[in-house]
Amino acid sequence: MAHRTRIGHSDIEIAPFALGANVFGWTADRDATFAVLDAFVAGGGDFVDTADGYAHWVPGNTGGESETLIGEWISARASRDRLTIATKVSTHPEFTGLAPDNVRAAADASLERLGTDRIDLYYAHYDDPETPLEETVAVFSELVDAGKVRAIGVSNYSPERIAEWIRIAREGSFHLPVALQPHYSLVERGFETNGLREVAEREGLGVFPYYSLAHGFLAGKYRDITDAEAPGASPRAEESVAYLHDRGRAVLATLDEVAAAHGVEVATVALTWLRQQPTVAAPIASARNTAQLPALLASLELELTKAEVDQLSAASE
Repeated sequence: MAHRTRIGHSDIEIAPFALGANVFGWTADRDATFAVLDAFVAGGGDFVDTADGYAHWVPGNTGGESETLIGEWISARASRDRLTIATKVSTHPEFTGLAPDNVRAAADASLERLGTDRIDLYYAHYDDPETPLEETVAVFSELVDAGKVRAIGVSNYSPERIAEWIRIAREGSFHLPVALQPHYSLVERGFETNGLREVAEREGLGVFPYYSLAHGFLAGKYRDITDAEAPGASPRAEESVAYLHDRGRAVLATLDEVAAAHGVEVATVALTWLRQQPTVAAPIASARNTAQLPALLASLELELTKAEVDQLSAASE
């Protein structure tokens, strides 16, 4: 079995691939969600990334559908201890922002939907400039002290605000964040130069990149503009084909070459490249059906040579 990775300086260890649960209750219904979770755990996965707001954007949904389906799966399978669960606060329509009372209420609502007594990793999903950061830092730490949250993460924060969060936490003797969730992939490499990787390195944060496969582009699903219009194309296909420029095509060509050398799928290589980057604990990718899962799980086993990593990095410069 693949190595395990620790989430920052916490005591939480996971297999180094995170299953994105944003599709649960959206493009994956209850049956598909259960099938994906069954196959994910059977294939050696154990870390699931969701949020209280998933999938409120779907007509007829109110938010919390993803957490609810995960909770139903845990209950049906009696499998709480087989999953490490990350969820987030600030985007549920009833619990927007990061004011202390809202965070407390949102955490309790997430715990209820998940049918559990603890959230393993709890993220501030988006920065809330309306709420003093001191208050947000204090309430997240309070949730850890209460045993409702094991570890704290930040998502979509600027390097400056992360540094400020950490300064406040140190000065107030609050629990420090251990994880960072940024936008990062072979075709989105701003993380390396915008100060986020620097703060992650300095503070020992475990990094969990989202859009790791660039809306499916790095899975090699969309190689022509017309692919986005094909029957069965995902709702994100249009965002994916936006990467069909010279650099994107160069990245796909290199992925094809490395994938062929290892006898694996293109998505496997793209996720492995990301996992082997400095500070990255595990890339996040979602599967709306079990057919999409093997290529993702294969990234737990694959190791690229330094030459292959460098070749992919050069193609995406």
